Amino acid sequence: FLVYKIYDGVMEPVRFEKDVNARKKVAIQQLKDIRDLQVAYKSVNDRFTASFDTLKQFYKNGEMIVLMQIGSKDDSLAWAHTQEVKKAAKGKLTDADLFRLYQQGDNKLVFAIQNKIPVRDTLFNHRTDFNIDTIDKIPFAVDETGSAEITDVEMAAIVKKVSGVDVPLFEAKMPYKSLLRGLDHQLIVNLVAEREDLGQYEGLQVGSITAPNNNAGNWE
Repeated sequence: FLVYKIYDGVMEPVRFEKDVNARKKVAIQQLKDIRDLQVAYKSVNDRFTASFDTLKQFYKNGEMIVLMQIGSKDDSLAWAHTQEVKKAAKGKLTDADLFRLYQQGDNKLVFAIQNKIPVRDTLFNHRTDFNIDTIDKIPFAVDETGSAEITDVEMAAIVKKVSGVDVPLFEAKMPYKSLLRGLDHQLIVNLVAEREDLGQYEGLQVGSITAPNNNAGNWE
């Protein structure tokens, strides 16, 4: 029994670290998804949002403007053909006109056109593990009783003056106390205390509303 207790005491931190890394992997992917959504939202609205409801509606019903490139300038024949078509129209053809010609069957044109497409058809459409309805929930935070101190991802967004320029900023956080819920309590306390002693956020965070950091995560 004593040997078992010694062995179990040695292995507990090892199991804890393994479980922490597994949970962090899931949480980091979710924070990256939040970042991608925020960046897409800002590309349309020129600012970030502090509301997950707004992000969800943007994903489900919003549209993004994307630059669609048709043909390649490296294709000399197609490029020459495009110039001939423009010349024949005496320079009155817009990219939208070229797109109509392309749709009508002229596939030797070279041009770029801005196009609106649904957000949900652009972001995460290849991901079977993505669920927009739980994007605001901290994974593993709810125990078998259905309760937890904090289950929602903490998110904020502001516009801050930086060198006299208005800079939109956002941040999203998952505290370890919620993310690691159900694991060894003392080891969680130790991990949180270690981060606090280093002056670091005691959890996972992407972005920052205190200083621009290019929307980086504190795991990067």
